[in-house]
Amino acid sequence: MSDFQVKTPVGLIIFNRPQTTQKVFDAIRKMKPLKLYVVADGPRTNSPDDMEKCEKTRAIIKQIDWECQVFTKFSNKNLGCGRGPSSGISWIFEQEEEAIILEDDCVPNQSFFRYCQENLKKYREDKRVMLISGTNTLGEWKSSFQSYHFSVYGGIWGWASWRRAWNYFDFEMKLWGDKEIRDRLRDVIGKKHFNQRKDIYTKTYYDHHDVSWWDYQWGFARHIQSGLAIVPSRNLITNIGCGTDATHTSGSVFCNRQVHELEFPLKHSKYVVVDKEYDNKFFDKISNQENLVVRIIRGMCNKIRKIAAFRQNKIAKNF
Repeated sequence: MSDFQVKTPVGLIIFNRPQTTQKVFDAIRKMKPLKLYVVADGPRTNSPDDMEKCEKTRAIIKQIDWECQVFTKFSNKNLGCGRGPSSGISWIFEQEEEAIILEDDCVPNQSFFRYCQENLKKYREDKRVMLISGTNTLGEWKSSFQSYHFSVYGGIWGWASWRRAWNYFDFEMKLWGDKEIRDRLRDVIGKKHFNQRKDIYTKTYYDHHDVSWWDYQWGFARHIQSGLAIVPSRNLITNIGCGTDATHTSGSVFCNRQVHELEFPLKHSKYVVVDKEYDNKFFDKISNQENLVVRIIRGMCNKIRKIAAFRQNKIAKNF
């Protein structure tokens, strides 16, 4: 790994957590990327400590001591956990054809960068592939004979993609209003997973101005294009942002997971097909995890459906 150069632009999404941001930055610093895009959300008006925390977090970028082009997008106002990251990612892909994306609590190991860069190149023109994930939720999967596999799902705790794929992203999920799209989505991800996610998608569709996520929209965008994710045979990312100040992961069993280095050269697959066995185990694992966001949203959606039935009766009948 010592002679490896990160030529792929790296995007870093930050907010008000200098402690976790420092650890992610330290991992990036070891790899010395030639380009670094930093997206920072602004302080919340109802949180008096945010101004100082945001300033300390942004100041970490001043530690860059290697040859690197740095581009920043610092917001003066708070855009939230949905609009903030997604608008920043869109900005990055407006400048670059492909990029590696890290958030302020997702610490990668060193092999993550080379794994992303090599697969970005290999699958650059393969429109079937839309995401390169650094997270293996099961820890390891068939690592004795492969470096990665293909999945319907993937994950966004450390990932990479191309502009061609992100162009399908729509924060408002307007296509969810089309029954034909919903039927096809059910075919792609299966009835069980569809039933688990439909309340979240409905909430996003009808109340997108007030949602604090962007990853569900990104997953939806990939699914309705039958887009595949590349998942490493060994987990390359640990999420360290599971403290009391976490928005979505304060109690997640998936945080602080062990990471494993991949061996190079990568063992590339001779075919592009979903590993259904992995996806079934992945789905079972995340289904067993108590998710506060999902429980709250299901309650909200009862009210949303009543409003939707009044405003758009034909659409509401199909949910």
